[in-house]
Amino acid sequence: MIQFLETLTSIFNWSYAGVFFLMIHTFLPLRKNQLLRIAAFFASSPISFMIIYSNDLANLLGALFLISAYIIVFHEGHWAGKLTAVLVFYPSLIAVNYLTQDIGSRFFFFLVNADSHEELAWTHGQQVLSTAIYMLSQLLRLLFWILSWQVLRRYLRQITANLTVKMWLIVDCLMTASFVAIFTIVYFMPENPWIVYPICVASIFSSFGCIYLAAYICVSMQTEYYARQLEMKQEYYKDRMSDEARVRSIYHDLKNHLLLLQSQSGNGQDVNHSVSLLQEQIQEYENYYHTGNEFLDIIIRDKARAAQAGQIDFSAVISFADGDFIEPLDISTIFGNALDNAIEASEKLPEDRRLVTVKASHIRNMMVISVENNTSGQDYKGKGTSKKDTFAHGFGLPNIKNAVQKYGGQCSTKLEDDVFALKIVIPVP
Repeated sequence: MIQFLETLTSIFNWSYAGVFFLMIHTFLPLRKNQLLRIAAFFASSPISFMIIYSNDLANLLGALFLISAYIIVFHEGHWAGKLTAVLVFYPSLIAVNYLTQDIGSRFFFFLVNADSHEELAWTHGQQVLSTAIYMLSQLLRLLFWILSWQVLRRYLRQITANLTVKMWLIVDCLMTASFVAIFTIVYFMPENPWIVYPICVASIFSSFGCIYLAAYICVSMQTEYYARQLEMKQEYYKDRMSDEARVRSIYHDLKNHLLLLQSQSGNGQDVNHSVSLLQEQIQEYENYYHTGNEFLDIIIRDKARAAQAGQIDFSAVISFADGDFIEPLDISTIFGNALDNAIEASEKLPEDRRLVTVKASHIRNMMVISVENNTSGQDYKGKGTSKKDTFAHGFGLPNIKNAVQKYGGQCSTKLEDDVFALKIVIPVP
């Protein structure tokens, strides 16, 4: 009987390890090395199996060290996301493991009518009872994590795909409370279950609640962003229709303009002035870029206007019809941040050196994007931003890298002869 119960316990434990592995894997992507992926599952098992006792400083610190090391070694992502993973899963892991262990122990000693500090002369019946209670506690723990996985997996995917570093830090600040609470209560005040148990439950809901909050922030951000996207498209097409009508009118009257120029051929100055007026009339129409992606057309148009306002020579040669697999939000992150940085750097230069060039095309099985701009060279040496407020700025390039890595791509930068070059390569699925 004992052997059968121990076999069930092992099944429940390994199943729990699998669910715990899936939750972390969904939250943060594993590294792409296949051997590391296999090793990651077995490395996560000792963490999930860890038993937490009252006043158990060694296992409390040990679990913190193991889960931190595991996430650093086996998972991709920036440091803020990894810190969040620790702050989410550590309190939940400790709380659930402690509750199942402590409640099971108290229930056993209650049934055998003995004190927990009392030395027992174990009978066969007590051994069976102890094994059965432990098996049930592991089953309850497994069911809890399965339910958590079913409820949270959609939110876990949402936040890792969309949160920026600053948003991660906001969530981290909120989750610090449950992290400190669970560590403190288990180590310093375990003798009163009427206090410990509610705090453990609160820590679990707090950690998982922060996941929901972060997902809600992402959804709200996307909703607002796509609303803005629709407004941009509407404005874009209104402007284009207006310009189309204006250009048709210009072309309609072009014959009359040419006749007028011919009649003024004896006055070179008047002819030049008339030609200049014609060029100014069609100049804005020529600023429309056709990239093959409607959303990117809007971004390039807006950045071209910003460059024109800053007296910057702007050149765009883009063929992006095969880039439709990249989500609009990520297209905005990549091109918007890259061009904003390039335009900002160019505005600090003399007008004769203000130049921004962006190119994008499908080469073999890759979408290749390059953005180049002249610079003084000082803005990119040893820091992520030239602004004094380094907390609020300097996230443009890291956000570009995060968006590129989402599609298995790579991002590189080079500063040579006062020319800053950003090159992005994304495999086409």
